[in-house]
Amino acid sequence: MSAMPATVLWFRRDLRLRDLPALSEAAAGASGVLACFVLDPRLEAASGPRRLQFLGDSLREVREALGGRLLVTRGRPQEVIPQICSAVEATAVHISADFSPFGLRRDAAVTEALATAGVPLIATGSPYLVSPGRVTKDDGSHYKVFTPFFNRWRDVGWRAPDQSGAAAIGAVPWIDPVGVSGLPIAVDPPDPHVALDLPAGETAARQRWAEFLADGLAAYATDRDRPDKPGTSRMGAHLKFGTIHPRTLAADLDVRDRGAAAYLRELAFRDFYAAVLQQWPASAWRNWNIAFDAIEVDTGADAEAAFDAWKRGRTGYPIVDAGMRQLLSSGFMHNRVRMIVASFLVKDLHLPWQWGARWFMEQLVDGDVASNQHGWQWCAGTGTDAAPYFRVFNPTAQGEKFDPSGDYVRRWVPELADIPDVHRLKGGRPPGYPEPIVDHAAERTEALRRYGTMG
Repeated sequence: MSAMPATVLWFRRDLRLRDLPALSEAAAGASGVLACFVLDPRLEAASGPRRLQFLGDSLREVREALGGRLLVTRGRPQEVIPQICSAVEATAVHISADFSPFGLRRDAAVTEALATAGVPLIATGSPYLVSPGRVTKDDGSHYKVFTPFFNRWRDVGWRAPDQSGAAAIGAVPWIDPVGVSGLPIAVDPPDPHVALDLPAGETAARQRWAEFLADGLAAYATDRDRPDKPGTSRMGAHLKFGTIHPRTLAADLDVRDRGAAAYLRELAFRDFYAAVLQQWPASAWRNWNIAFDAIEVDTGADAEAAFDAWKRGRTGYPIVDAGMRQLLSSGFMHNRVRMIVASFLVKDLHLPWQWGARWFMEQLVDGDVASNQHGWQWCAGTGTDAAPYFRVFNPTAQGEKFDPSGDYVRRWVPELADIPDVHRLKGGRPPGYPEPIVDHAAERTEALRRYGTMG
């Protein structure tokens, strides 16, 4: 083994083997490639059981596709990756770039640790169509509003899918970690034994995308806002973990079609929020617009009780409760409903958006810091391109508009399964279903008062 010049392919948010530029780079000219994944205890602690299940299932599929030749180990990457390189005498470590604040700090630490051995950390590609930092104004400054970003984003463009595939994978001289001395201890991928409502892994990602192209894309522009319909692609977790790349999706989109154009716009939003986070990393947990730091928010025992009712889907507002129970039950929530429950937390309950963002990150299988935090700030009115602060969603009206038949509410709130009018409950509330914990009209007025006192 000592005579074999090798490279290391370090998987992170790219748990696939097709359309993976870092794989092509790692294999080019190498006579041995060691594939690895490092379970970072810091990320494990920050991930809910469903996200860990999705991660573990995806890793098991990659390992199986490589005939078992994937080293999964646990530790701090700046300690583990140099150890792996030493064991196989690697000449380079290949990765897909990560632009999150945590990822940038981690990769800087690994780069520094590898420097003493003269081993470069080489990034090729990223989890995005257009990597953060590439879409800028003519003067080089960064966009704060989505629409002009979107227009420039389309002009910048992206590469075609990488040709790494089954044939190429078979030709790669993979190093079997079994029997290589000096490697860190191998561990099993996470397996919390929790059910996922959609399967993980590259095969499932490509199958789900094919189903959406056939059955969902044409109506996406209208059905995407309807939680009572299967109108979304459900690709969020697959994009989060990189079991498929957005480049693969974009290649199938004919933007002359209304549904395809709407879908591409959502991929652009994902890139926009990643770019915002990269440029303003503090916005992960602080108001991007610091003027909103002055807003009065509620804390204390009553606020905690309201927060608990919101988390458990016991607010007395059916569409809110349906969304929160869907989240608790499945680790997923329809995007329109995410906006409704976020507005309710911030503007009806007057709680900090960070409370809701943290709960979402704990529960969502597709929990992504950039999209989650900035989606919350959009609802709170504190971020870039934010909804005007005076926009307060009426949960009852939102329910009637986007779940007109009430099927979504009845599915997730069984107490209302036999109620014809699930949104206004004019016939009264069935036993066991709570009264509203707040009066929306009064809290809307209070929210506007609080926003109006800024400065």
